[in-house]
Amino acid sequence: MSRAGAARAGVESRLPMQVRNGLLVRDAAQLVLVCENGARFLTKGAMRDIAVIAGGSLVVGRDGRIEAVGTAARIQDLYRDVEFDREIDATGMCVLPGLVDPHTHPVWAGDRVHEFGMKLAGASYMEIHYAGGGIHFTVEHTRKASEEELFDSLKQRLLCMLRAGTTLVECKSGYGLNLDTEAKMLRVIEQARRELCIGISSTYCGAHSIPRGKTMDEAVDGIINVQLPKLRAMMAAGEFQIDNIDCFCEKGVFDLEATRTILQAGKELNLQINFHGDELYPMHAAELGAELGAVAISHLEEVSDAGIAAMATAKSCAVLLPTTAYILRLKTPRARDMLDAGVIVALGSDFNPNAYCFSMPLVMHMACVTMKLTLAEALAAATINAAYALGKSKSHGSLEVGKEANILILNVPRWEHLIYQFGGHQELIKYVITKGKVAYEN
Repeated sequence: MSRAGAARAGVESRLPMQVRNGLLVRDAAQLVLVCENGARFLTKGAMRDIAVIAGGSLVVGRDGRIEAVGTAARIQDLYRDVEFDREIDATGMCVLPGLVDPHTHPVWAGDRVHEFGMKLAGASYMEIHYAGGGIHFTVEHTRKASEEELFDSLKQRLLCMLRAGTTLVECKSGYGLNLDTEAKMLRVIEQARRELCIGISSTYCGAHSIPRGKTMDEAVDGIINVQLPKLRAMMAAGEFQIDNIDCFCEKGVFDLEATRTILQAGKELNLQINFHGDELYPMHAAELGAELGAVAISHLEEVSDAGIAAMATAKSCAVLLPTTAYILRLKTPRARDMLDAGVIVALGSDFNPNAYCFSMPLVMHMACVTMKLTLAEALAAATINAAYALGKSKSHGSLEVGKEANILILNVPRWEHLIYQFGGHQELIKYVITKGKVAYEN
């Protein structure tokens, strides 16, 4: 056990029934809790001291929630006379929480593979944007696509993420920029939430770009006075659920005051603020997010010292996206400065037509190499802290009693292999379990 008392703290005290329909994962070489005692997030030194039980077992109840964790001997003693619907022998394997991806754009039509060559030739993100590419290219194709087409492609993408270990994913709209297409995307996300075995947090990102032919002020007015009221009525009618509001706060897109107006309007609808900030230019978005009580701010390649301090104080999570800086050849976010200041740091894939990456294990590896995170920090950033970025850390992100049983089982004796074996996660992941059921078996 890497932390004193982990086994004692993790075992549920309830006496088991004579027969229990549930799941037993037994005799793991390592049972990686990540955290314990109900921590909502980890910062500073706690991120480097994740809780691990050597020789551990785990029990999932019929409700799909974790019922007990502890040493294999202790679990065997507690459940000596209990029968389970399924037992998984994890001898020589590692058991981890399912990974959480807190920033993706997975609903769209029309790939942008041609733009990758333009970037390699030296074109910047905004140069492609102003030339009619980028977001506007995807908007054009997404508007034309049917809901069935969008759902089919979203399903394929989410299942790729699931096989790579992601069990909870944030899904944004934002390639509509008008009410009809934004609502279409949100219905597709809701269909996935209801039909697929992966957890979903839904984000309205109607302020992803300024629609062609409109000014910024006109775009803001349309979002505030047309889209948000209509979406609120659709939510009330049960068409879909929206959890978060996003806005691309960027030079040439939505300025600081426009961002404030949009995010505040979303907050008044009880949406969590989770937005793009300080990516290409220093916009002081981190300071704004802290002021508004944002649960998370993404990108932050150009964050200021004052922004870092404000986020640390406000407990606004920094969602860092290694793939974006890599693909766009941006400077790397100041992860170590944020960590040292006590900012809650999470990692996300930023999956989208511009940064095509399904894999959180690849993201963790890149964060370690390019942002100088430790292995433990990267795991915490992709589990408990990423769940916090979505307001879900009370139920996701660690292996603790009462939490949803979202679990990875790796066919290696040390959990670090998931990050160390760059691009090798396909062979390492033996099982992906969501809500106590095996969703993928390799």
